[in-house]
Amino acid sequence: MVLGAGAAGLFCTGLLVKQGLRVLVVDHAPEAGRKILISGGGRANFTNLNTGPENFLSENPHFAKSALARYTPHQFVELVDRYGIGHHAKAPGQLFCDGSARQLVSMLLAEAEGAELSLQTTVRQVTQTADGFLVRLLRTGTEFIVATTHLVIATGGLSIPKLGATGLGYDLARQFGLSVVPTRAALVPLTFDAEDAAHFEGLSGVAAETEVTISVQQGKKRPETTTFRDKLLITHRGLSGPSILQISSYWRPGYTLNIDLAPNQLVTAPLLRANARRDEGAALAAWAAVLPRRLAERLLRLAPPAAWTNDALMAAEHRLHQWPVTPGGTEGYAKAEVTAGGISTRDLHAQTLEARRVPGLYCIGEVVDVTGHLGGYNFQWAWASAAAAASSIAAPGKSPESSKRLAQPRLVS
Repeated sequence: MVLGAGAAGLFCTGLLVKQGLRVLVVDHAPEAGRKILISGGGRANFTNLNTGPENFLSENPHFAKSALARYTPHQFVELVDRYGIGHHAKAPGQLFCDGSARQLVSMLLAEAEGAELSLQTTVRQVTQTADGFLVRLLRTGTEFIVATTHLVIATGGLSIPKLGATGLGYDLARQFGLSVVPTRAALVPLTFDAEDAAHFEGLSGVAAETEVTISVQQGKKRPETTTFRDKLLITHRGLSGPSILQISSYWRPGYTLNIDLAPNQLVTAPLLRANARRDEGAALAAWAAVLPRRLAERLLRLAPPAAWTNDALMAAEHRLHQWPVTPGGTEGYAKAEVTAGGISTRDLHAQTLEARRVPGLYCIGEVVDVTGHLGGYNFQWAWASAAAAASSIAAPGKSPESSKRLAQPRLVS
């Protein structure tokens, strides 16, 4: 039985069906793949050709290596190509559907043909038995119990609750003794504190190429510095855009971001030339040549050069490359693309995603403490973790009778 009809759950189901196993997929949503449908602006950034372990956050940064190595982006692209789904790269390695993300959902459902899909079905209770699990379900007012030898938790995280996100996967993990790394919204816009909200009021919609850096202290270790270069967008509540979404996965309350507003550029260069004019007008012209004019005007108002000397101009230059912002918070799970944290990798086998102390229990996709960067990495983790679990469940070497027994979810009552 697979709990969750999202990317990881559907893909795992398809792989199990291909092995001749009988699978029941359960989801409380009214349709499968709802989060896939809205991803990538409705075109699903379904993988990244440059995927590597360095593109993921986890308490164990090595955990994802095995699954990612055994199911690669090129393997998923081959599947997409077999279905004739056109795709393109918006940025190096980031692949999107040419048409609608619904093509991807249709492909996953076609791959899973033969499985039983039970939507609008609530999991009421899960208990462990000598040879598997009993799952009490509620569908259209009718309660029934299904017995299964293998249970796959693919319930996703807490992001985008309007699509039905819940903490079911974490609750089940705790029930079976698995630890859960505290969750937080990731790939999410950040909000201003009161001071910055006043400073940047009225600049909503302004965007600029930036380099955003954060240094995070963990215990007694040296601070780890992380930097992302991409577009930044000022919103009516704070900061968004790819560079901010990326850094948000690393941000913690109280930490300050350093924003380079003009990466690899010398904004004050026109003022530093011999016999150059040095006044407010010349400064605005120099700032606006590199930055959006409204932003240039605001930055000059907030932090004008203290004087027109070379030293003062270089101090102003430094400020543009080290602009500090201490966010007041995030937009939360409602606007988060993914959930960081989750079921601890310490309690799972990296090769199979099976729980170490609960045979037959698997955890895949976003519900696990493996969170990808922006750009298709989270989808690739969904495919790779699903493939690892499916390969284990339908492991080569098992007798046909054993495989058949493992694959028979049974209606008990």
